[in-house]
Amino acid sequence: MDSEMIILDITEKLDKAIANLEKRFTTVRAGRANPSSLDGIVVEYYGSMTPLKQLATISVPEARQLLIKPFDKSCLSAIEKAIFNSNLGYTPGNDGETIRIIIPELTEERRKELAKQVKALAEEGKVSIRNIRHDALEEVKKSEFPEDEEKAIEKEIQDLVNDYNKKVEEKLKEKEQELLTV
Repeated sequence: MDSEMIILDITEKLDKAIANLEKRFTTVRAGRANPSSLDGIVVEYYGSMTPLKQLATISVPEARQLLIKPFDKSCLSAIEKAIFNSNLGYTPGNDGETIRIIIPELTEERRKELAKQVKALAEEGKVSIRNIRHDALEEVKKSEFPEDEEKAIEKEIQDLVNDYNKKVEEKLKEKEQELLTV
């Protein structure tokens, strides 16, 4: 594998690591309604576990409210039960047609807990970046480049990793700011 391919490969993997981190950050709720906070919920529907977003449309009619409108009204109670059991802290309200979730205000203590959770996710992101760097450096060693070229590629990889670690820090700061702003 030539040096350009190695750099392209690592860049692609680093971009995926950042995208994954951003996606995981969206699951940490910040006191505002966010349909993606329900992404992990699966509902028992006719004997099989089905993701909620395949069973209903989820909208945000107000800043702190989610509205879930199932395609099949017979699964309303199953959706309600799945949300209640999801450990998200949501209390769904069923009106026979739709399910409304009022997002409670976050307490200062809960905000700090969520900030810790976000820091842990950011650390996991940095670990995956380190693993990507490790794999890329192994690939460079296997490719048997001349020593000076190998050092240049390793430096380029390290510079990329440093840039992506800065991105993780920026995303972390943004999310912490969002969480700690009342």
